[in-house]
Parts: sequence; C-alpha cells; structure tokens
Amino acid sequence: MEEFFENELAKKFEEMIENNEEFYFDTEEYIEIIIYYLELGDYSYAEMAVNHALKIHPNSLEIKTKQLEVFLELERYTKAKELIDDLHQSSLEDTDFLVCCAKYYSNLGNPKKSIEYCQKALLLEEEENFLHNFIADEYVNLDDPFNALKHYTSALEHDPYDEYSLENVMVCYSKLNRSQEALDFLNQYLDKFSFSETAWYEYGQFHFNKKNYEEAIKGFDYLLAINSSAVGVYANKAACYEAMGEWDKAIAVYEEMLDLEYTKAFTYYKIGLCYKEAKKLVPALTSFQKSLREDPQFYLAMMEQSYLYEELGNPKEALYFAQEATALNEGNIEYHKRLAFLYITCGEYEESLTCLKKLIESEPTRFYNWYAYSEVLMLIGEYEEAITILEKALKVHPRAELYYQLSNCYFHLKNEAEGISKLEKALELDPSLSKDMQLKYPFIKEQVKKIKTKKK
Repeated sequence: MEEFFENELAKKFEEMIENNEEFYFDTEEYIEIIIYYLELGDYSYAEMAVNHALKIHPNSLEIKTKQLEVFLELERYTKAKELIDDLHQSSLEDTDFLVCCAKYYSNLGNPKKSIEYCQKALLLEEEENFLHNFIADEYVNLDDPFNALKHYTSALEHDPYDEYSLENVMVCYSKLNRSQEALDFLNQYLDKFSFSETAWYEYGQFHFNKKNYEEAIKGFDYLLAINSSAVGVYANKAACYEAMGEWDKAIAVYEEMLDLEYTKAFTYYKIGLCYKEAKKLVPALTSFQKSLREDPQFYLAMMEQSYLYEELGNPKEALYFAQEATALNEGNIEYHKRLAFLYITCGEYEESLTCLKKLIESEPTRFYNWYAYSEVLMLIGEYEEAITILEKALKVHPRAELYYQLSNCYFHLKNEAEGISKLEKALELDPSLSKDMQLKYPFIKEQVKKIKTKKK
C-alpha cells in the first residue's frame, strides 16, 4: 500500500507540473501514471496526465482509451461518445476499449447494450472474471437474477477466491427462492475451499435467515476458527443466541467481542439489552452505563437507561435520560412521545406541551396526539387554548372523545350553551363513552343527566 501511494513515475510527473518543466515519458510510463491517478480517484490529475501524454504521443490508441476512461469518470458523456466513434474501427480488438464502451452504456442506463460490448470483450479471452461480474451486474439492473446468477458463477470459475462473485451468487439464489440449490452450491464450494471466510459467513447467514440457528453458529464458529479477529462475526453468532433466547450465551459472545474492539459502546449496549431480556435489570443498567462511558452521546443507551429507571420505580431518573436522549436525536418522534409521557408521569405538564405540540405537527393523523395535547391543556387550566386545539383536531378526527373534551372546556369557561351543544354531539356520536367521560370530567355529569332526561 505504501508503494502504491509513492509511485515514482507519478512523483516525477507532479514535479514536472509544479516546476513547469518538460520530462519525456514513453507511452507505457504515461499509461502507468494515468492508471495510478484513476485508481486513486484523482481524476483532475488523470486528465492532466492524459493531456500531456497526447501532446507527446498523439496517435497512441492506448492513451486515447485512457482518455475515454477519464471522460467516463468525469461524466463527460458527449465527449466520451465522440471518442468512442473515433476509436470504434481501430479498437474493437482491445478489451479496455470494449469495457469503456460497456461502462458508457451502463452509465446511460442501457444495460442491454452494455452487455453486448462485454460479450464482445469476452471473445478476446482477457479479464473474464471482471467481465462476467460486469455482465452479471447489468442483468441485476435488468432485474434478471437468473442470468445474473449464471455470470456470477462463471466469474467465480475464473477466480474461485472472488468474494464479490460468491456473495452475489447467494443473493441471486435468494431472489430466485432456490434455497436448496444455494445450500448445495455452498457445500460444494466449501468442499473445495474450506478456508474461505466469505463462504463460511454466507453459510452462517443462510442458516440464520432460515432460523436454523444451531447450524448458523457452526458456520460462524468455523469462520472464527480461521480468523478469530473477525469482529463482526461475533455479533452474528451472538444474534443467533439472542434469537434462541439464550441470553447468557449471547452475553458471553459479546464479551469475547469486547476484547477485539476499539469502539465498545454498541457492544456494551447489546450486552445491556441481553441482560434486560433476561430480567437482570441491575447488570443491564451497568452495561448501559459502560456504553455511555465509551460514548457519552450514545442516545440508544441513554434511552434504555430511561426505560430501566422507570421499571425500577425512579421516574425522575427515567425523565432525565429521556431528555438527554431526545436532545441528541431530535428527529425521533417516538422519543418525543416517551418524553411527553414521562413529563406527565412526573407532573411536569407544561414541559410536556412542547413534545405534544411536536407530535401533532409531525403526526396530525394520529388521534391520540391531539387527545393527549388537549387533555394536558385542560389539566393546567388552559381551556381556551384547548378549545383552539380541539377545533383543529375535529377537522381531522370528528370523534366523540374530542366533543366530550370540548364540552368540558366550555363548561369550565361558563359557556353553558356551547357546552351543552358539544355534549349533545358527543352523546350522539358515542353514548357508550359517557360513563368514563363523566368520571374524567365531573363538570359534564349533571348536564348528561339533563340531556338524557330531556330526551325521555
């Protein structure tokens, strides 16, 4: 890798540019310089190298083909098409040119034409692994997993260690719902390449998706026997134990994982969740605290602490951690719901209004958001504001509950006529709610009796 970043030819080329000098590079050297910049993703320098190269070697088809690659990377498709037309007759036996043509049509959303050029390139018997993968990708773009599978398999035949091909073979089998064939393929592959980490990972993942957790664990264990530092695989293995409800075993795997990680916050969080599922609340709390020590802004661990403190009968601490978590994840509407609930639980009604207002703005179609907002406004005596909210709510949700609330507001504001009118509407819509609503709003109790008597 160090040698790659210290390419001597590229270094010499850059010195030439910086010092405004003229050095001679032959065609092969320029090709190497251009490839270096293309692989580095430095397309401005790649273009500069192409332009200098064409001054010295204006008739080089290889350099013009590299220029075509640069045009494609810079998305200069008009110039790319002109150059394709210019080179077409002279370069049809050149794999790099045909690949560029395939990329051009692929980028313009014409996978069939792209495949045609790849097929022509395959006849030259060069870079077969790359070309079969390219063709397979284009069949994926055409939503044709059957043909994609054939070419990913061919790519793998040309390079049995190609992880990309192997992974996509499994994806295609999955899309085609050919589970048994996928498993047969994996078993045959593992018979030949038993030290393939990717194959064992796919084996474990295949069985995990089929809920064959014991077999999945075997696959992940084989992988870890080959490479014990494959951190992510521990998480997959632990997930198997979680799916089986074997929380202690999952925790043991996560603890193994801790020894290999630089950032441990998420793993401590997962350990905490396992303890929580096992009803071991204190160790769960300790794990979430460790998670936060690793990452003081990890809001998932904060919110889990909030749930635990609530379960342990400490709503004030639950509220504190919910506040912290919500502040770090303002866009999470579920956090605002929880925060509103905890404010109300702790008797901090006015503080809950900010959250409740956010809820009706974000989810106006959810009835309960409006119902809770108006309920809290009534609790703190803001009946006029509650009426404003309820009138808006009724445009979206013309439900009896809101009319009961509205009547209660009017009775509190001594507006008996409006109170009776809204109460009559509520009773008309859903009289079965009357008993519960009278318990909640004693002001309407006598009026309900009067309305019922009047009807008789």
